[in-house]
Parts: sequence; C-alpha cells; structure tokens
Amino acid sequence: MTARWVVDAVAPERDLSITWQPISLLEKNQPAEDSEYYAASYQTHRYLRVMESVRAAEGDDAVFPLYWEYGRRIHHDRDRDFPAADALKAVGLDERHAAAFDDETWDEEIKKRMAVGIELAGEDIGTPIIAFDDDDGQRVGLFGPVITRVPTPEQSLRLWDSFIGMATVPGFWELKRTRTERPEFGERP
Repeated sequence: MTARWVVDAVAPERDLSITWQPISLLEKNQPAEDSEYYAASYQTHRYLRVMESVRAAEGDDAVFPLYWEYGRRIHHDRDRDFPAADALKAVGLDERHAAAFDDETWDEEIKKRMAVGIELAGEDIGTPIIAFDDDDGQRVGLFGPVITRVPTPEQSLRLWDSFIGMATVPGFWELKRTRTERPEFGERP
C-alpha cells in the first residue's frame, strides 16, 4: 500500500524520482525452515533474484514494472506461486531472467542493497523503508509509513510532507500504533 500511495498520489505532485530496492524477509527475519513464514519468504526472495537480474541487464527503470506485476499477482490475485517467466512476459521483459529465480549468486546483490536501507533505518525494522537526501544532502531513511489504504489526495500529500518533516528532525526515531485492519488493496492496478 505504501508503494501505491507513493506512486499514485505523491510522486506526481512532489516530482519524485524513485529507485526500487529489494528487502528480503527471508534474509531479514531468518525464519526457520519449519516456520509457517518460511515458504512465503523463500518464494518472494526468489522473485527478488529475478528482479536483480532485470536490474543488472536493463537498469533501475526496468525494475518497477516487474515489482508492480509481482504486487498485482501476490496481493490482488492472491497468487504467491506464479512462474517468474509469466510475470516477466506480462511486462515485456526478457523471460530468460526467470533463470535467476533459483540462482543463489543473486543473493549477495540482494543483501548488499538491503544493507543500505537497514543502515539508514536500523535493524529492528521491516518494510517499507523510504530513503531520500535531506536539504543538506545527507541520506535519511525511515521504516514506514505502514498504511492499509491509499489516503485521499490531500491526505496523501500531508502524510508525505509530515513523513519528510519527521525524518529530517535530529533525534526523531519512532511513531507506532497497533494496526487494527488489514490492507485494502482496491482495484488491480
């Protein structure tokens, strides 16, 4: 939902240039193989391998269409076990990138890219992480915001501006409240 909020409501109004980076919950949370979370974490980690193969061959701009297609399939279609080649084909990318799905050599690139976000936002966070350069050119990153729906256009910009404001205040670390509702994904983008 945070990605939809940024892409649909914020980026056009704040002239944002977005580079999508991976965060692997398999690497981050290290679930035991017999855990109920392992299979889903492992599967999405393998999709990230494909994403990094695309990035290496096609550049950062090619990552977003694939990321968006993954989101459509996982969150809207409730399909967590689709062939990577199908997602690549759906967005017009070379299906040969699907070979990365089972290629562990991509894991180091995922870890390296994750480490940048973790270094900015801390070890005790999850996804999403938003990072940007502040007015002094310093890289700033925070975990969140975690939202369950895309706010109205006015609320979206107020939330973004508040997020940026908080992230740039020295000594600010955390806001939190317990989530009481599930995400409302809306129409399939």
